[in-house]
Amino acid sequence: MTTQVSAHLDTFDSVSPIDDGFVASFAVDAAQTVARVVDDARNAQSTWSSLTPRSRAQHLRAWRHEIWSRRDEFIDLIHRENGKPAEDALLEVVLTLEHIAWAEKQAPRLLRSRRVNPGLLLANYSARVDKVALGVVGVIGPWNYPMYAPNSAISAALAAGNCVVFKPSEYTPAIGARYVQAFHDANPSLPTGVLSLVTGYGDTGAALCRAGVDKIAFTGSTRTGSKIMATCAETLTPVIVECGGKDPVIVAADADIAAAAEAVAWGAFTNGGQTCVGVERVYVERSVAAQFTGALVQHARAVQTGSDASATYGPMTMPSQIDIVRRHLADAEAAGGRALIGGRSSIGERFVGPTVLVDTPESCSAVREETFGPTVTVREVDSIDEAIELSNDHRYALGASVFSRKHGKEIAAQLVCGQVTVNSVIAFAGMGSVPMGGVGASGFGRVHGDEGFAEFCRTHSRVTKLFDIPGFELVTLHRRRWVMPLIDRLLGLRHRR
Repeated sequence: MTTQVSAHLDTFDSVSPIDDGFVASFAVDAAQTVARVVDDARNAQSTWSSLTPRSRAQHLRAWRHEIWSRRDEFIDLIHRENGKPAEDALLEVVLTLEHIAWAEKQAPRLLRSRRVNPGLLLANYSARVDKVALGVVGVIGPWNYPMYAPNSAISAALAAGNCVVFKPSEYTPAIGARYVQAFHDANPSLPTGVLSLVTGYGDTGAALCRAGVDKIAFTGSTRTGSKIMATCAETLTPVIVECGGKDPVIVAADADIAAAAEAVAWGAFTNGGQTCVGVERVYVERSVAAQFTGALVQHARAVQTGSDASATYGPMTMPSQIDIVRRHLADAEAAGGRALIGGRSSIGERFVGPTVLVDTPESCSAVREETFGPTVTVREVDSIDEAIELSNDHRYALGASVFSRKHGKEIAAQLVCGQVTVNSVIAFAGMGSVPMGGVGASGFGRVHGDEGFAEFCRTHSRVTKLFDIPGFELVTLHRRRWVMPLIDRLLGLRHRR
């Protein structure tokens, strides 16, 4: 497998992870180009933000319809450039559209001016809180879900009245370019700066961070997220970072074991394990461990890797990720771990077979680091308390899952993570109303839901004096001498024990 490197210093080639086939060439945008694109977005922002939320929703709706009408083209492009099977590509398109639909529908409500109580001491005032657009938002997207993941920020940012400059991964720029082009095809009357594209490597992303945007939304590795934060700190540019995960699953003795095994298999192996909220480690009560592990291995045996329509998942999109999977499996084997299926022998040049590891120490890299491949560790525990402790004993805290017929909610409430699913896995990612984000090394800030929408707004508070209270004004240099003693007596009644 080759990497995406062009012989030209100012361009690079996107190639397919399936067969290294050429997809398209793109410019390596330098800092000057990025600054110009951000300036164009700044100029377009007044036009875009001046529209009512419902008018912006109409433009988002047109964009959504355009993508859906071209879905076969998007599916084929995602398959060729990212490698995932057509069914998974369709699922990504559908999730993208559902989140655009949520943003366009909810924006009028979320941007509505809100009246608040000014309080007793300033009762002669009215007070309102408004949510207004930040201005220009930079979005730096990942390669594993090249439409869905960046769209989580882009759709909300646009619906809130921001213009967006989008930098896709250098591994999936063609998908990003087609996604942006669809917006302009659907809305030819809008200025081009409403949604713009810049392409390139890490230096292009760093230039976007330094280009004067009002916020950066990043999805990717924890290591790159740290670099994004450091760069944005130079200009006090706020950030949302959704980084890596090592998501745990707890399987209680009273769980539906067959359902748990099926869900864990999908959560661990879908998209070749290249999912930040994918399942990477399982803690199962000892009394049902053999039953669960046996069922999980059976599901793994049915997995097919490849690039045709029968494949469960495709190749590893980023070549260097195979080396990480190989290292983790070697570390697990050296530490006494056993592969019930898969293992190092399942690693090919492009494809990695599903692996189920047992007897892997918690100190091993296969448990402590994000693998981002189709592997899962399974550990037997003596109690749910032990499972909770092991789940929380980790630097990553993105998502989690619990399987229990009677105690799911109780267990879920004790897990330190951004979101948890009971008796399923990853379901929150498909819900526009549910906030999604990490804790600790998995990042901070949220996308999706009311909280995610609010990330792309700033609060604008407005108070208005309605009438004078002669002699009783607090906001004056000429307050009467009796005012504060009176307040002292009145509020003494209110605040005393």
